[in-house]
Amino acid sequence: MFTPHNLPIQLAESDEPIEGPVLIAFDFDGTLTTKDSFLAFLRWRSGLIGYGFGMVSLLPAAVNYLFHRDRGRLKATAARQFLAGVKKEDLERDAAAYASEVNWSIFRPDALRTWRYWRGKGARVVIVTASPETTVAPFARSLGAHKLIGTVLEFDSNDRVTGTFVTANCRGPEKVRRLREIFGEDIELAAAYGDTPGDREMLTLANERGYRVFSGKPA
Repeated sequence: MFTPHNLPIQLAESDEPIEGPVLIAFDFDGTLTTKDSFLAFLRWRSGLIGYGFGMVSLLPAAVNYLFHRDRGRLKATAARQFLAGVKKEDLERDAAAYASEVNWSIFRPDALRTWRYWRGKGARVVIVTASPETTVAPFARSLGAHKLIGTVLEFDSNDRVTGTFVTANCRGPEKVRRLREIFGEDIELAAAYGDTPGDREMLTLANERGYRVFSGKPA
């Protein structure tokens, strides 16, 4: 059971439904959740020992990151280390099992309250995340997201993870590009929420910009 948190004052002024196709965007990791869901999933799937060995193997890539600063490249290396060769159906099954096991325990209650507020008002609420769409999809379905926009894993002709991505890492300007690709160049967000510099470009599209406004912890 989550402890209720107050919404931002401007969200509590009216219970009347919203008129028109109002669009709201939420970052996922750190905004709706308290942790990086992709790393948490990899740890859950690999087990403590397997995850530890995998992270040790990633040390050279982590050192290289200090020079190239390409988060997408580092994430692709992690996907290759932990998921290369995994069948799509198996990955989807594991993602669903993980989401079912952790249930709502990784979500910020104040963020969920705001999400449900907008949903209750009839707004279209979307998740825009740098995490792979495949691993976030079960959570997005549970939340009733209108759309999930994330980094897309590549699968080979046998539907196995290659360890690379079809899209650019969905962070920074890429979040804006993907939103415009789906909703049009003239997109305007009624509100957007994020917690890192990688969300700031997305927030510039919004009338209400919620940067690090959620701090709740699961009870």
